[in-house]
Amino acid sequence: MAAEADVPLDDKAKRMRDLLSSFYSPDPSASSDASSKSYSLDAINTTSFDADQYMNLLVQKSNLEGLLKRHVGMAAEIKNLDTDLQMLVYENYNKFISATDTIKRMKSNIVGMETNMDQLLEKIMSVQSRSDGVNTSLFEKREHIEKLHRTRNLLRKVQFIYDLPARLNKCIKSKAYADAVKFYTGAMPIFKAYGDSSFQDCKRASEEAMATVIKNFQGKLFSDSESIQARAEAAMLLKQLDFPVESLKAKLLEKLELSLMDLNLKAGETNKSSVDPNDNSKEGSLSELLSPASHEASVREFVEAVRAYRVIFPDSEKQLSSLSRDLVIKHFETMEQYLQKRISSTDLITILKTIWTDVILMDEVLKEAALPEFSLEAAQVAVKKYVAGKFSYLLQDISDDLLRRNENTVSYSLQIALEAGKESVLQGSINVLLDFQQLLEDDLGLLVKLRDFIVDWVQEGFQDFFKTLDDHFNLLSGKKNLANKEQSTMEVTQSDKGLLGLVLVLSQISVFIEQSAIPRITEEIAASFSGGGVRGYEYGPAFVPGEICRRFRSAGEKFLHLYIKMSTQRISVILRKRFTTPNWVKHKEPREVHMFVDLLLQELEAVGSEVKQILPQGLQRKHRRSDSNGSTTSSRSNPLRDDKMGRSNTNRARSQLLETHLAKLFKQKVEIFTKVEYTQESVITTIIKLSLKSLQEFVRLQTFNRSGFQQIQLDIQFLRAPLKESAEDEAAIDFLLDEVIVAAAERCLDPIPLEPPILDKLIQSKLAKTKD
Repeated sequence: MAAEADVPLDDKAKRMRDLLSSFYSPDPSASSDASSKSYSLDAINTTSFDADQYMNLLVQKSNLEGLLKRHVGMAAEIKNLDTDLQMLVYENYNKFISATDTIKRMKSNIVGMETNMDQLLEKIMSVQSRSDGVNTSLFEKREHIEKLHRTRNLLRKVQFIYDLPARLNKCIKSKAYADAVKFYTGAMPIFKAYGDSSFQDCKRASEEAMATVIKNFQGKLFSDSESIQARAEAAMLLKQLDFPVESLKAKLLEKLELSLMDLNLKAGETNKSSVDPNDNSKEGSLSELLSPASHEASVREFVEAVRAYRVIFPDSEKQLSSLSRDLVIKHFETMEQYLQKRISSTDLITILKTIWTDVILMDEVLKEAALPEFSLEAAQVAVKKYVAGKFSYLLQDISDDLLRRNENTVSYSLQIALEAGKESVLQGSINVLLDFQQLLEDDLGLLVKLRDFIVDWVQEGFQDFFKTLDDHFNLLSGKKNLANKEQSTMEVTQSDKGLLGLVLVLSQISVFIEQSAIPRITEEIAASFSGGGVRGYEYGPAFVPGEICRRFRSAGEKFLHLYIKMSTQRISVILRKRFTTPNWVKHKEPREVHMFVDLLLQELEAVGSEVKQILPQGLQRKHRRSDSNGSTTSSRSNPLRDDKMGRSNTNRARSQLLETHLAKLFKQKVEIFTKVEYTQESVITTIIKLSLKSLQEFVRLQTFNRSGFQQIQLDIQFLRAPLKESAEDEAAIDFLLDEVIVAAAERCLDPIPLEPPILDKLIQSKLAKTKD
């Protein structure tokens, strides 16, 4: 109460609380003890209230105005308390009146009840006495009837025993062996009790009939023509006849194993006869090869046999579990045969549904085998192999489309090969994703549990697929054997003529994969194959498109440079033949442009034809000599060199050659080799530059007489126009052609050039022949 007094309440509420507390308090002394310690104005509501002490305390704490307010308030409280007490009295009075009325009604209802109860008791006693009389009078008759009834039942049993041999023979004739067992087992207790005395003949006849039944059951049990369920039923009936079926346990299990083998052999024969595992030409449908209805019926028959076997042999769970697991293993081995060929996801789902149905049916009778978990592990391996196989077939399709052009270069253009390769990469990848998406959307229990695994396998599969595709592109292009081939340029040129176009196609496909295929595939994966996470976050994301893009960006550049290198090597063969075959020191006077020029231009024309099929055109800006950052004076147009070539004195020509070298030191350097772009002009110009560089090196390895030098001058002058027309950097071409003439002059014993009229006449003659 001391704690409650600290709550700010008005005086009226405090007094009402204390009044009720004092009224309902079980220990009034407790409140008096508390108030004796600290007396306050609230003590008016306690039992130890002292009026004098209260008045003294009130006078001390309050002034006159406060005393008057206290007086008015106390008077109002007294009036309210009187009113409350009056209301309580009225309410209690109404309740007392209501209780009095209820008691009066109860008294009026109970009056006369004792008389009725007495009358009821008299009637009950009368009924009981009459019932005892009836029982006494009918007791003897009832005993007689019951005795007759027992006798009748006994006679029926005796009659049944006498009729049993005839009944059994009738069941044997109608092949109702189960009824025969039912009748005989019903009579077995009587035969055991009285079979050696009263019913000896009946017992002997019945046993002879049952011997026939047992023999029939044994025949069914070991008959291959009988169904598993019929054999199991025969075993159960033999057990009811107290036949020692435990001795048949091993034989029955062997029969069950044979039936399981027959089931699997049928599936295997279907696979071998209808499916060729080596036939990967196109996707086949296995829905026609699988007959779910007949297969499910066979499995249900096997399940019923297992159920019966468990009833006959309760301790056979281990053997039956092993058999059921063998069946699941055989199913997945059959599935492995299907996966050896190209099948669709619909066929895969059909096979998995068949297996899962079998697992659910067998799990109903063999919970101990844990078949769902066992089949989930096997399905995980099979589906992962299916996903990997899809990527392998996609790689094979891309390779086939690219190599088809290489096998038939006449009727199959590079443009067709490029478009076929692009479609194989992009559309083939989209088709693979759609196929995998069917696996995710199916509600089969096995696939639902494998969804996260499938997402990870698809992402990992695409990552590994594009790495493998890059390696396969390198294999197709022959980059891995390029080092060996460089040792024999002749062999490279003759054996790899069809390979050049393929390398150029691979370069453009690599660019297409980086710029178009990977972004599209990334969008599809993000839309339908997000999630997963089974592989663990410590290994990072399964599919990294940025890494693939960098890989194919680098591959595209490498293949483009490889194409340029191989094309230059082919041209180098012509140049090597030209400069290693004749004896340049004894060369005759030039009469016409040499035929190697035609061969060189033919090779460049073939390169241009291939490039124009694959690469786009550039800006078509010719880099002429006036636009070049280099010198506007070539080696041929140098006044010192022209003056030198016009002189007939050999010694003086050699001194002028030294002056030419000194003049070249003060020339502004021409930028020969620049970055190769994915354009027709850039690739052709680079190949021409490299070819002219090779030509210059071959010239430096020879020693020429005057006629040989003049022949080189004539050939180079004829090449100048067509090469400048094909290349986009005319300044660099002019510079390289001039360098070839300078190199020939340096290696010449008497470097006197042809007169311009003679040079022009020979060139015009060659042009006329070419035109004709």
